[in-house]
Amino acid sequence: MRLGKTNLQINKNGFGALPIQRRNMKDSVEILETAYNAGIDFYDTARFYTDSEEKIGKAFEEVRENIYIATKTGMETVEEFWKDLETSLKNLKTDYVDLYQFHNISFCPKKDDELYQAMIDAKTEGLIKHIGITTHKITIAHEALDSGLYETLQYPFSYLSGDEEIKLVEKCRQLDVGFIAMKAMGGGLIKNSKASYAYINQYDNILPIWGIQKLEELNEFLSYDETTTLTPELTKAIKQDKKELGENFCRGCGYCMPCPEEINISLCARMSLWIRRFPTEPNLDERTQEIMKKTMDCVECYECVDKCPYELDIPELLKENYEDYQNVLTGKVKL
Repeated sequence: MRLGKTNLQINKNGFGALPIQRRNMKDSVEILETAYNAGIDFYDTARFYTDSEEKIGKAFEEVRENIYIATKTGMETVEEFWKDLETSLKNLKTDYVDLYQFHNISFCPKKDDELYQAMIDAKTEGLIKHIGITTHKITIAHEALDSGLYETLQYPFSYLSGDEEIKLVEKCRQLDVGFIAMKAMGGGLIKNSKASYAYINQYDNILPIWGIQKLEELNEFLSYDETTTLTPELTKAIKQDKKELGENFCRGCGYCMPCPEEINISLCARMSLWIRRFPTEPNLDERTQEIMKKTMDCVECYECVDKCPYELDIPELLKENYEDYQNVLTGKVKL
């Protein structure tokens, strides 16, 4: 596919490298090399993803010219911007980044901002090739598109997305801005990878970046291609998922944290969904029980609500999830 006005021709399967920060170096390099040998050529990472950049650098140092690397900075000052970029280049073992993105910062940098000018300067120096932005807030997404300053937009998109997100995809098409779909598996809540791939395959201007941390996950996506389209069976599965998950669910992005009371919000606020959708996982063990107990410490300060891109009522979600978790734990509700 062509990634909008960047004119980059990219394999429709993008690699989201956030999850490999949870794997050791050896396993991560094996996964990355397997992806490369299978034809995947777009790899998305970020300074925020601990050692993810270093793993990509180690895996691809010898084949750098054959792939496209996208990374991100969440810094909001010019000084920190340059420090992040320098660190990323060092970690990735490269002298340029194909796509550099502002990473879910609190505002959309505009033409007159020093921060955006730093992007331009980096591009002029050849340190970056293209400029993009990632966000979870639809208002910032529209600001970025309306500014005409960005070549790509990275935004959550899956078959759980609504009309507003679909309109955003079409707006990107009209403006020739490349649309990169993060959380195409609903932040881990979607189980049917084939349905997810087929749904996104309808859009020729969307590049999904699948978050991969296991070879078996990679092989699933490698088994799909342009012939993987929506069937009545897959459409039925999507309809059931949308009914089950609804709209008021936590995507697990983690931007609500840290919590002043040290509650693991991104886990606790969606535990009810996890124990139903993945009943074989050890979600009722002693460690998880202790994590869930922490939700009782919520003082409803609403700091998390202010930071949530989806404007969820997180204290209420925590209450609902803890109550449901206790009902499952005590056998009042059967999975």
